[in-house]
Amino acid sequence: MLAFLAISTALRSLPRDNSLPTKTTIAPLLLDASSALRKSGFNIIATLLQITPEIFISSPHSTIFAIPDSSIANASHTSWLLKHLFQYHASPLQLSMKDLLKKHRGSCFPTLFHGKNVALTKVDEKERVVEINHVLVSHPDIFLNGPLTIHGVLGPFTSMDPRYVNQGWDHIQAPICDSNLSLVSEAIDTKNVVEWTHVIRLLSSKGFVSFAIGLNSVLDGILYDKMKLNSVTVFAPPEFSFVASASSLLEKIVRFHILPRKLTYMELASLPANATLCTLAPDHDLEISKAVNITQELMINQVKIVAPNMFESKKFVIHGISQAFKLDELPNTSR
Repeated sequence: MLAFLAISTALRSLPRDNSLPTKTTIAPLLLDASSALRKSGFNIIATLLQITPEIFISSPHSTIFAIPDSSIANASHTSWLLKHLFQYHASPLQLSMKDLLKKHRGSCFPTLFHGKNVALTKVDEKERVVEINHVLVSHPDIFLNGPLTIHGVLGPFTSMDPRYVNQGWDHIQAPICDSNLSLVSEAIDTKNVVEWTHVIRLLSSKGFVSFAIGLNSVLDGILYDKMKLNSVTVFAPPEFSFVASASSLLEKIVRFHILPRKLTYMELASLPANATLCTLAPDHDLEISKAVNITQELMINQVKIVAPNMFESKKFVIHGISQAFKLDELPNTSR
């Protein structure tokens, strides 16, 4: 109990929304909810709900999926990783078991963690069985009162390995859902694929903001057909006016700046003149403009690489280029 009190103290860093009820105004509700959780054996979540309800409640309605004590009692995660884990098990929607059973398999719904979704991977209305991210809702409707709904689940919705956090991999392994909240792909082992969020963050930190915005806006499309891509080369222009283009054109041009394999500057320089480089844009390749050695200038499609190997990891490399590549056959690419 003392250990979790210490953790809960560290978790108090969440910003407070003045439009939400305070702990004082919802204290009776929290007391009843905690009591119901303890009766079902979810003592840790019961304690945290009373001490730091901000973790689980950030909207007028909330649904909490309580993780068993056995799954977190000996967790070695830092307090902020635990906070993320708990937020991923709470939703700003009110979802009773009856509501869940009305949804179809493959439906997604949001959580409180950075827009990450969970997905219904099994729904059997006749047997009253629901699985979320392949985890059984083992204790449905532990608590149903006013704006708060609580279910118990058999285990966590995601596996988390803190070893991968500092290496830029996403520690919450969530399913990929489309804009209609339908499942596109189940969660994959992110340590074996490109961590796009890290790429976008790095681009923004070095001033490639417009290209980072463009990449972020078309990322769903890239993930849809390239979700298991395990390495990339990104050519980042300092100015990227195409962010105002139609979405189909923007996606094609962003893809034109990305290779589906990692090629460092030295590897690019070792390629022969006029060698073609396959990009993520179908039927649109780049070309080595000049065969050079490592001490000379290297150009791709007549555009200079001005910041070679600007960022590099095992899964990706980012090169800064002097300007955006042009697709002459497409309209509005000369702006």
